[in-house]
Amino acid sequence: MINWKVNLAVLWFGQFFAMAGMSMVTPFLPYFLQEDLGVTNTSHVALWVSFIFSSNFITSFLFQPVWGKIADRKGRKIMLLRSGFGMAVCIMLMGFAQAPWQLLVLRMLNGTISGFNPAAVSLMSATAPRERMGFALGTLQSGGVAGTILGPFIGGLLAEWVGYRPIFYITGTFLLVASLLALFFVKEKFDAAKAAKEPDVSVVKGFAQLSKIPQLPALFMVTIMIQFAMLSSMPLIPLFVQELHGQDGMLAFYAGLVTSITGFSNMAASPILGRIGDRIGFERILLIALIGAAIAFIPQALVTHVWQLLLCRFLFGAFIGGLLPSVNSLIRKYTPEGMESRAYSFNTSALSLGNLIGPIIGGLLNNWIHIQGIFVLAAALLAVNALWVKRTLMPAGAMAGKGKTG
Repeated sequence: MINWKVNLAVLWFGQFFAMAGMSMVTPFLPYFLQEDLGVTNTSHVALWVSFIFSSNFITSFLFQPVWGKIADRKGRKIMLLRSGFGMAVCIMLMGFAQAPWQLLVLRMLNGTISGFNPAAVSLMSATAPRERMGFALGTLQSGGVAGTILGPFIGGLLAEWVGYRPIFYITGTFLLVASLLALFFVKEKFDAAKAAKEPDVSVVKGFAQLSKIPQLPALFMVTIMIQFAMLSSMPLIPLFVQELHGQDGMLAFYAGLVTSITGFSNMAASPILGRIGDRIGFERILLIALIGAAIAFIPQALVTHVWQLLLCRFLFGAFIGGLLPSVNSLIRKYTPEGMESRAYSFNTSALSLGNLIGPIIGGLLNNWIHIQGIFVLAAALLAVNALWVKRTLMPAGAMAGKGKTG
């Protein structure tokens, strides 16, 4: 028997460092562009930040289904290692960038070889007991979300201590260590011979096959909307903190703290909401979390001091802890056996699409409605998303005793 708790512990750290590596640049990226890469115009800085932050998700959106198909035929662990070691090298190379376009290209390469998240989720869903699935996926997802949100805090703190460039080397090293832990300690029960006998379904046909299960396209759309709402304002928060705080010292630290404060409440909330979801259904948890997150966005548009923004972001984190874990649990519920990796990879592509268009549209809208307007827009999108979940998923969730579709 595979010790699923050991897998969970190792994969949690891997998730944390993989996602932190993508988000750690967020609080100091505008200042890195200004001070090290020579971009001085404020409007140009905002656009470069949005495009560089989003570029990682362009290629991730395109390549995740390919890696998911390979994982279903070759195993999830090998995809973990390919992604982990590849991203470690790529992030270290970012420390040598001398121009904005070089950082942009490396972020795109990082997205191409990424895939740690769907492989980890698929592997965990295959090894955890069904009655503990919500707790396992909630805990695992808390590592990824915590990495996404605490990454900026760590980045902001390190920027004050060691400067900008060493952060890339440190992040790459941590990701390398996490990959080595996965290599030696993560166990997978995968029947390669059985997988090889399955029909070699193309990415397009695989998507068409999964799309026949009505809950899955609905969940993919939910993921896009969640990420769009959350990421549309995230790259602009350092500039908002600069506006609220002024040019005083520790600016990068405060920007990182504001960006990542939701990670503290998220890490506490995700496993708890996962346990509750195991009892009452993840459709209900998803609906409650969407409504709460929408409400929590509103006061962020009204703050006048950094400490107020910190409190609002902390409350927001408690609700987002129930979003993606619920989506992942529901995907596992409705996906046919043998296609889990592919389903999670399509959802990761949906996540990447939301991560891609959110910051770009947020950066473009910033000139017209400022970040306060973007907060209100995000709240409206999450409210619409809650209505979408109520209409498309709650009838299915009310059908007690239904197992996996297909």
